[in-house]
Amino acid sequence: MTTDAVPGDPRRLLSEVHDLAHRVRRDQRVTWVALLVLAVVTFAAIPFDWFGMQVDCAPTGECEFSRDGVLYYWPPALLVAYAAIAYVYRRIARSRGVDARVLPYAITGAALILVFLAAWIAVRVYLADNPPPTEPLPYGWLVLDRLVAPWGIIGVALLVLARLERNTGLLLFTLGYLAVVLVPIDFGWQAHQSVQAEFLPQQVINGLVLLLGAAGFALARRR
Repeated sequence: MTTDAVPGDPRRLLSEVHDLAHRVRRDQRVTWVALLVLAVVTFAAIPFDWFGMQVDCAPTGECEFSRDGVLYYWPPALLVAYAAIAYVYRRIARSRGVDARVLPYAITGAALILVFLAAWIAVRVYLADNPPPTEPLPYGWLVLDRLVAPWGIIGVALLVLARLERNTGLLLFTLGYLAVVLVPIDFGWQAHQSVQAEFLPQQVINGLVLLLGAAGFALARRR
């Protein structure tokens, strides 16, 4: 029995295989679709959060609020968003002759929604038997709260998508997005506006970051 040698330079053949694998990974990426859908969901959440927030202010000026609009809007909205992203991803990828590894991302997103719900329920149960804290929470607790919030779990799930796509650009974008989420930017808005309006600038900024990311990745794809 003999083995026929494959003609050609082995290093050139290895390079061609590497280039082919790179092109396949590139054709599997529809990153702008995921970011665009998430941006739309983020902007659509603003009226739900605004009108779904209950604010009770005492004569002393101290106010208590509950953001039930977040609870009623985000879980179903994100489930629909991840389903839509998975469908469009696979449809576009298959039109290019490849398949898309997007299902683990959608499953991770759905699992993180359960984490958000569990954290929300735990806080509500705790506050039902204990008075709300009168002093500001430690900074670490605030960061954790923002991380398990809907806009935080969006970033965590995007890290999974970056890993699946081996997409360094998406990884860097997601780290930047999480920095914006975990260190809110408000430009001093809360000092002059209502309790509802305090959350508006950060929500708009989160949506704009996702929208600009979608535009950037779409432009990079076209180029």
